[in-house]
Amino acid sequence: MSNVDQFSSYISENAHSISREIVEYVADHCKPLISDEEKEMALSMYVKLLGFYSESLKNKDENFIPDHLIEWSKNNAQMQVSNGGKLSDIIVRYPLTRDVATEIVIRISLEIGLTTVDTATVLKGINQILDVSLNETVFAFEQLSEQAKQELQEELISLSAPIVPVHDEVVVIPLIGYIDEDRAAFIMDSVIPQIAEMNVDYVILDFSGVMTINGHVAESLHQIGSVFRIMGINIIITGLRPELVQVAISSNIRISSAYAFSTVKQALENIGK
Repeated sequence: MSNVDQFSSYISENAHSISREIVEYVADHCKPLISDEEKEMALSMYVKLLGFYSESLKNKDENFIPDHLIEWSKNNAQMQVSNGGKLSDIIVRYPLTRDVATEIVIRISLEIGLTTVDTATVLKGINQILDVSLNETVFAFEQLSEQAKQELQEELISLSAPIVPVHDEVVVIPLIGYIDEDRAAFIMDSVIPQIAEMNVDYVILDFSGVMTINGHVAESLHQIGSVFRIMGINIIITGLRPELVQVAISSNIRISSAYAFSTVKQALENIGK
């Protein structure tokens, strides 16, 4: 068995105690403080990381990177995103990990009696593993964060135009927040088909919760109203504030006073007449 192979076996056999030493060092030197739960999660992660390190040392290809390391890095990123962690939380711990890992590698090299060349080899190996891990984790984190943001945005969009049945013939769509092109498209693509299956006579579009719209969105909402009318559904608008009316006028959109009311209550009273 070569000295490097002996070193590799030592790392594999003592992965847990070495990982514990790394975690304690990082925790002692890292701000903000790391909770006990995070320490245990980190311990498990470092045990696996050292396993990849040991595996890479046994391979004769100096540039060999275990496939499992890439997957491990992605899982690391997934855990950070799921826990609401920041990218900085990942990055700030890597220099500390590199420092203590380097010290440990040198110490073990001296204990085993590695030559200078072999010591350089195992040092290069741990730094390569850490570099690949950091790069892959950051890349995966950015991808997952973007995906999480997109999913959150889609959820917010769906909540911005809920369908509220009042009774068999009437539904209210309370528009909420900032109505942009994406939310207008959601109404066209998702809300209208749902309402088409409900066989209602009236749809009340309530703008009282809308912060602002632009001319393009106002035109899109006008088109939505036209679709409802083609379907034989009466459109009633409520809650339009003066500034929203001004946007509609600027966009050359005419709003019939017969189908516009200040409140949903007034609209329902008119329908009941």
